[in-house]
Amino acid sequence: MNKRKVGILTFSDGRESVHRELERLNRKFQEKLAAALTATGEVTPVVGREIIWTPELARNEATRLANEGCELTIFNFAIWSFPHLAVIASRFAPGPFLLFSNINPRYPGMVGMLASAGALDQIGALHGRISGDIGDEDVLRRVMAFIRAGSTVARLRGETYGLFGGRPMGMYTAVANTDQWMSLFGIDVEHIDQYEIVRRAEEAPADEVEHAFAWLTEKVGKIRYDGKQLTPEKLKLQIKSYIAVREMAREKGLNFLGIKGQPELTNNFVTMDVTEAFLNDPYDWNGPKGTVVTATEADMDGALTMEILKHITGEPTMFADLRHYDEELGVFDLCNSGNHPSYFAGHSYDPDDNLPRVEFYPQGFYFPAGGASVRHIAAPGKVTMARLARRKGEYWLAIVPGEFIHLPRDEAESKAEATQIEWPHAFAQFEVAPEEFLSEYDSNHIHAAYGDWTEELVWIARILGIRYRVFA
Repeated sequence: MNKRKVGILTFSDGRESVHRELERLNRKFQEKLAAALTATGEVTPVVGREIIWTPELARNEATRLANEGCELTIFNFAIWSFPHLAVIASRFAPGPFLLFSNINPRYPGMVGMLASAGALDQIGALHGRISGDIGDEDVLRRVMAFIRAGSTVARLRGETYGLFGGRPMGMYTAVANTDQWMSLFGIDVEHIDQYEIVRRAEEAPADEVEHAFAWLTEKVGKIRYDGKQLTPEKLKLQIKSYIAVREMAREKGLNFLGIKGQPELTNNFVTMDVTEAFLNDPYDWNGPKGTVVTATEADMDGALTMEILKHITGEPTMFADLRHYDEELGVFDLCNSGNHPSYFAGHSYDPDDNLPRVEFYPQGFYFPAGGASVRHIAAPGKVTMARLARRKGEYWLAIVPGEFIHLPRDEAESKAEATQIEWPHAFAQFEVAPEEFLSEYDSNHIHAAYGDWTEELVWIARILGIRYRVFA
């Protein structure tokens, strides 16, 4: 992931004599903040050249941050500062804004932050507020949560979603308004007919197809050819489809994707499971690569949720159905054909850790065209699940903290067989009671990334101006 470019502006007293007296102190706190952010390895700070004590400096320094391509701005307060300076800077600097008050009790930095915050609220300038010592681990964590959220929203703007096909199987929740996406998220939608996958698959280079087939044959734990639904020829057609979609994404500048699949491709061509899994993976047979979020069933809000999680975490994300609640274990079985990248099998960036845990199963009766299902059990670990949804045309964000649990192999296989043996599974323990969750959640699909990203998602909802609920 590219480092997040964050502007830092430090504000001072508007009286020149006071400003000059305290300029060195202000710079010390600015440097401390920048050094702490740099040390995370995630952030490239762009600090103000001048400590701001005049309106002219507020305009000039803020404009420079915008010209430098900063994704958000921290307003830094170590002493009392004149509030109108932050207001002026907010008109030119890239938002959202985080107002940060340092621990400096001899000088009223918190007073300056609160006075500026009140002024920004009066003019409707979105901002967050944090006070503390940036050297404190918890304070840095809270600052980074805001930074990840702000940069994620910035990175969505100008992206293009590639929509292959249209609404699948009557799912209203899979289709979003293109004008609403542009106005709220800044994302354009490029519509592409699924026939392009069929056509372009035939153009896939034969040498890469053979290389990929040999690599998968060597790396995947077991390929269960059955002579009907899954044959070497059908697996090679899935490889060709992956190459076709990968190249179309590159040529058309598509940042993330959705493929309808059902029923046209799944009845008459081949399933997209291999395509979707390896686009979402951080590697393929050519080596390490960037992930391209790809949602099955052309689920637009699902793909967008995954793209948000990707920008927050820098890691692969999961797409799944809420298939079944297992009362015995107290877990949801998250299971869907296609969108559990193999990364989740071992929670690793190394295919040699993940792929031995993967099996390619022949597709069942749902998909008569056949092909391989990329099947595995998700590795255990803390996860954050989420979903963008709409009520009466207004977006809201469901945030679901939880954990993928470990089951002994025999028990995991038994539970998988009770639902859909050939599809991938994640056994997810939620922090909310199942009846409460099911009474409020607005989709059959859910999306996940390893780690606790609740605070980042809350900030994203606030920055976007949409409602949210944490199911905990």
